[in-house]
Amino acid sequence: QVQFVESGGGLVQPGGSLRLSCAASGSIFSVYVMGWYRQAPGKEREERELVALISSGGVTNYADSVKGRFTISRDNAKNTVYLQMNSLKPEDTAVYYCNARLRLLSAPTNNYWGRGTQVTVSS
Repeated sequence: QVQFVESGGGLVQPGGSLRLSCAASGSIFSVYVMGWYRQAPGKEREERELVALISSGGVTNYADSVKGRFTISRDNAKNTVYLQMNSLKPEDTAVYYCNARLRLLSAPTNNYWGRGTQVTVSS
């Protein structure tokens, strides 16, 4: 199985910054794409929206709403993904979920989710 350790969420004022991190561990053969999704208050799980993705080769993809403000990066040796969030806005308030597309030693490639970390942007 795979375990995720997510950290870095919290309460921040508009215009502030936070850095999220997510470390995957377990019987992992290879991690392909890692990323972050978010679920805004009142939204269902099916309405989680993509924030940013990064491939093992460093290719990134961002939601239009966060381009220029958020930066995703990863440490392949540590199976860890980071999300630097700057110029935060109240509409960024959500639970942020780590996601990884990976292959375990004893299972085919699949998508796995962390438990989420709360980010609240409010004055």
